[in-house]
Amino acid sequence: MAQNTPSFTHEALERGRKLFAGPCDFLRGVVDIAGLPSDERIEIAFAGRSNVGKSSLLNALTNRNALARTSNTPGRTRELNFFTLGDEMHLVDLPGYGYARVSRKQVHHWTGLIKDYLRGRACLRRVCVLIDARHGLKKNDLDILDMLDIAAVPYQIILTKADKVKTKEMSQTLASTEAALAKRPAAHPLVHVTSSEKKIGFENLRADLAQILIQ
Repeated sequence: MAQNTPSFTHEALERGRKLFAGPCDFLRGVVDIAGLPSDERIEIAFAGRSNVGKSSLLNALTNRNALARTSNTPGRTRELNFFTLGDEMHLVDLPGYGYARVSRKQVHHWTGLIKDYLRGRACLRRVCVLIDARHGLKKNDLDILDMLDIAAVPYQIILTKADKVKTKEMSQTLASTEAALAKRPAAHPLVHVTSSEKKIGFENLRADLAQILIQ
């Protein structure tokens, strides 16, 4: 499996390990902007198409089995789910966009909630946009990236389910993703390649996200 292997110092890797090995607990589910917690903590949000593997990634990232519930049913996450990480950070699990087995009205509500949150949250330091490595960037992914660019919200692509892709195809997907991001103003240049099932790519991802606390 092809990987993007950035160079992180031992100090950065250790910082990431300690941060994500620390206390991480569910805080609340938010169904309306009025229910957002105070903005005293730095926030990192996780977005992606329904069934992209977001819950599995959050569980693997935090070395837990059930921090975020996993399901084969697209659209299971129906709120903005906030988790406390240590003393300084929130992780935010956003509802999956795209296909979901719910009413059009409900999908419209989720979409509006996500957009309102992404556009107006001052403590939001990065949005991790998860992309299924088997499929690459699709139109609804690009729509989200367009919105983040316009709102000047920093975001980073994380390729998921990379163990399901052959090495040559993975290299092509990684290259095409990096090329698509090259001219986007709010995009982080580093694309992470991960497999939650094989626990691949998480050491570097933890180190990268932990650096947000000291920036």
